[in-house]
Amino acid sequence: MVKNNNLSDIVIEDHISALWNPLTDEQKAFLSQHFVLQSYKKNEIIHCEGEKPTHMMCLISGKVKIYKDGVGGRSQIIRMVKPVEYFGYRAYFANGNYLTTGAAVEPSVICLIPMTAIMTLVNQNNDIAMFFIRQLSIDLGVADERTVSLTQKHIRGRLAESLIFLMEGYGLEEDGSTLSIYLSREDLANLSNMTTSNAIRTLSNFSNERLIAIDGRKIKIIDEEKLRKISKIG
Repeated sequence: MVKNNNLSDIVIEDHISALWNPLTDEQKAFLSQHFVLQSYKKNEIIHCEGEKPTHMMCLISGKVKIYKDGVGGRSQIIRMVKPVEYFGYRAYFANGNYLTTGAAVEPSVICLIPMTAIMTLVNQNNDIAMFFIRQLSIDLGVADERTVSLTQKHIRGRLAESLIFLMEGYGLEEDGSTLSIYLSREDLANLSNMTTSNAIRTLSNFSNERLIAIDGRKIKIIDEEKLRKISKIG
């Protein structure tokens, strides 16, 4: 864990500045004294289901999955976090424990801010309170849409939606077509609410139809338009 005394060195992205910019100079100094940076290895657990939340987290670099264990040992990936997004604070505001588990998909650096410090700022600054109201409202809207998609769409539609979601969330590599995230087949299945065998079979079908190309965990998008059509049809 590394202490950093100048949070403004980190908060250079537009999204994270939404929290930083409304603060007064005094509040910025306060926040700069109340955070740490933590490095996580690939697959390392960040927080566990059932734990008491103590910190708000902001992903500085890397990728994080938020998931919940289900029936029969199967997991459901609830959310994929990308830089520079916040997570881990909802349970604190709900006065409960974590309902999900967070884990690093690849080596990641996370900024952890004690929720006690966040509450101090919320009580002092109405703009910070509105920031969290907006973020929670956005997250709720996304959750509502995913609930419909994961329960009503067929397998092909769910997997196509996941591929589009990963493309829009993490972007493409320099070749302009390879997803800039390498998920295991199991994680891709858990993101799409299907068994691993169904995910493998559907990926193979997409490859045969020349919608994508597969090289290990690398997935190259060949026909984005058709994938979007499949996703919308469901």
